Amino acid sequence: MYTILFPSDYFNRNKIDVELEQEYEAAKKAGFDVMLFDYSSWFESRKLVLNQDCNSDLILYRGWMMKPELYCEFEKQLLDLGYHLVVNSYAYKRLHEFVNVYPIIRNDTAPIMKFPIYTRIDVEFIKSTFGRFMVKDYVKSVKGSDFPVYFDSTITQSEFDGWMEKFYQYRGDLLTGGICIKKYLDLKKYNSHTNEYRVFYYFNEPMILMKNSNQSDTCCKPPVELINKYKILDSPFFTLDFAQLEDDSWIIIESGDGQVSGITDASQTDVFYKILKEKN
Repeated sequence: MYTILFPSDYFNRNKIDVELEQEYEAAKKAGFDVMLFDYSSWFESRKLVLNQDCNSDLILYRGWMMKPELYCEFEKQLLDLGYHLVVNSYAYKRLHEFVNVYPIIRNDTAPIMKFPIYTRIDVEFIKSTFGRFMVKDYVKSVKGSDFPVYFDSTITQSEFDGWMEKFYQYRGDLLTGGICIKKYLDLKKYNSHTNEYRVFYYFNEPMILMKNSNQSDTCCKPPVELINKYKILDSPFFTLDFAQLEDDSWIIIESGDGQVSGITDASQTDVFYKILKEKN
């Protein structure tokens, strides 16, 4: 049996972060021991402070994303305190950064190219290869801003260079790994909603499937064969996000570490922790 470790409220190390309160209560309801670490001490000073001791020396983290190098330090400081993470730093990095699993899933995802950060990217070459494309770092794209969802053949080098400057500004301290240029594919829509699902995998078996784009419950689900095809990825707890294309085929659009991947359908929070407990 392991303990689930959550980040605390910013101002009170003994209180759960309000955005994770539903998960915290669901974990306790399912029968898990829970523990908090001081949010401000860790994310601002890199000093891990726990709010209590626990009987189990095995820890499953549920909380905010960390850069792989920060997660590695997180693992080290927990080890110094006598605790072991279910997901080690190698497995975290492998699934957190999409480019690491791309060689395995490339037949079922959009083509990508990767570049070191702050390298000038030849947009003419990209356009000749992909036509339309989107820009991400190794983990996330820029959302909720004026940054384009995708670029097409009309973009010039100088325009693209300007947008890349904005990309680095917008990602800021969250910038992870390098730059990922991804071919843009049209997703099928139902009443303006795309049809996306997230699957959590626990020790290489699909654990739970949940809606990922506020689509109707009547929308079709990704093929079981595709879900099972990649349960062999090298982590005890990870996620894959699946999306339906306009031609009704399905692709993988994201990978993630299961500890920092959100529960995308809040109505399934209790079920998520109940299943997790049953598999302990």
